[in-house]
Amino acid sequence: MSETLTIAGREFRSRLIVGTGKYRTFQEMARCLEATGADMVTVAVRRVNLTDRSKESLLDYIDRDKFFILPNTAGCYTADEAIRTARLAREVGLSNWIKLEVIGDQKTLFPDNAGLLEATRVLVKEGFVVLPYTNDDLVNARRLIDAGAAAVMPLGAPIGSGMGIQNVANLRILREMITEVPLIVDAGVGTASDAAIAMELGYDGVLMNTAIAEAENSEQMAVAMKLAVEAGRLAFKAGRMPKRLYASASSPLAGVVR
Repeated sequence: MSETLTIAGREFRSRLIVGTGKYRTFQEMARCLEATGADMVTVAVRRVNLTDRSKESLLDYIDRDKFFILPNTAGCYTADEAIRTARLAREVGLSNWIKLEVIGDQKTLFPDNAGLLEATRVLVKEGFVVLPYTNDDLVNARRLIDAGAAAVMPLGAPIGSGMGIQNVANLRILREMITEVPLIVDAGVGTASDAAIAMELGYDGVLMNTAIAEAENSEQMAVAMKLAVEAGRLAFKAGRMPKRLYASASSPLAGVVR
């Protein structure tokens, strides 16, 4: 598809963003990243060896000429933790972009909205391009945009749950009301139809990890997700037919000679 995803003035060919965790091997991860057609991948800063370059790291398996690395603050439970992690990612040369996560609950991994907003304000002032992972709440999304977020990334369902889009109404409201920055569904996708639904709602992109990494055949699922995002986007742009309560014949009788 010729159109691109633009975030903070940077263009990406693919509207699919993929994570790098949970794969059975680094080699499998590298093959799947290639199969998705994505050109942005997210890396959990706190789970990567950034200091001892003599040891194997997943960064060794990511071609920096092909993939733009989006560090994330996964595993951070306070604004201070997330801010320090983002600074570390920049200091070691990963990026001044950050997928910002401030987790508020260990079991659900739902975001801490207050902490997320605080961290966004601080990091934006320090020159970071901030993409916050948040819930599907319009008011909080507005506050994040006012704080300088370059995109808003509402969850479709809890992280790693694979349950798919659970609150279509809220995501539709967000899409209708927010046009200033890209909206990217982040978390909860389980299979290709989930990704297609997100894109058919008009979202600018989808971020996923577990759905590919934990599939029985991860490489096949990677391809499926690539096609689902493209198909969903194309369907949204095409404009679907209206839903009707009753049947409407595909071969109308008007004009038929009997």
